[in-house]
Amino acid sequence: MLSAAAFGLSGPLAKALFDSGWSSGAAVSVRIMGAAVVLLPPALIALRGRWYLVRQNAGLILAYGAIAIAACQLFYFNAVTSLSVGVALLLEYLGPVLVVAWLWACHGQRPRRLTVLGIVLSIGGLVLILDVTGGMRVDLLGVLWALGAACGLAFYFVLSGRQATGLPPLVMATGGMVVASVILLAAGVAGLLPITATAQDVVLAGVTMPWLLPVPGLCLLAAALAYATGIAATRRLGPKLASFVGLAEVMFTLAFAWLLVGDVPLAVQFVGGALIVAGVLSVRYDELMASSAASHRPARSWLRP
Repeated sequence: MLSAAAFGLSGPLAKALFDSGWSSGAAVSVRIMGAAVVLLPPALIALRGRWYLVRQNAGLILAYGAIAIAACQLFYFNAVTSLSVGVALLLEYLGPVLVVAWLWACHGQRPRRLTVLGIVLSIGGLVLILDVTGGMRVDLLGVLWALGAACGLAFYFVLSGRQATGLPPLVMATGGMVVASVILLAAGVAGLLPITATAQDVVLAGVTMPWLLPVPGLCLLAAALAYATGIAATRRLGPKLASFVGLAEVMFTLAFAWLLVGDVPLAVQFVGGALIVAGVLSVRYDELMASSAASHRPARSWLRP
């Protein structure tokens, strides 16, 4: 929940910068690069000279930075150029469904009825919260970009849940941020990601302030804290449950947007939030039931009587 809340803060902080003339590419690049700089010293302390862990997990770090961070960001911003924000977000947040599909295809974990119910409730809640039907724009290329972002989100939870690596979450998050920073800068230089920024003042919570003030929050909270705690949480909860809990980001975004930029949520969005909570609880109860059944299952004996 802490990770979801930190991710949810990124929207309102970035919106304040957008309103002052920043491009989305500039905001996300500063967010990721700033987080990499902030996380580097504590990551080195957590590593304690065990550089062999970085060498052994170099492929994982590269995939995490390239797919789960950079590609997810790039695909989403490309999607919103031809889709409404609500539709793009709804398609991106199909990531938990892809995680369930991956667990079924690769690990034989067929989704049970309560998990399916959780998927239906969560998607219904997202539809209400994101107001998909309001000013809806649909474009095939935009849909493909958004589905690519959903794949990136699914990769985020799947890769974050890798427990056998021995790599501290802080180190994995930092390595991914460094990789993503290089990719985002390259995309900006190539013109794939427009990067423009201004020094105009921004408005947050009705207060006019210098543009420098929201940037630390965007780097420290919405990126460094969000990704580090997200990895730690996913390793404890598993990718499936963590991906559904991560949907709480949408509700936190609504709350922070209300407090910081004055976007008052609609009544129907509170209903959507309740549906998402119900979906998360359904998936969690399903996992508890499966765990209880496994613990009471008699051990198989391979010895002949």
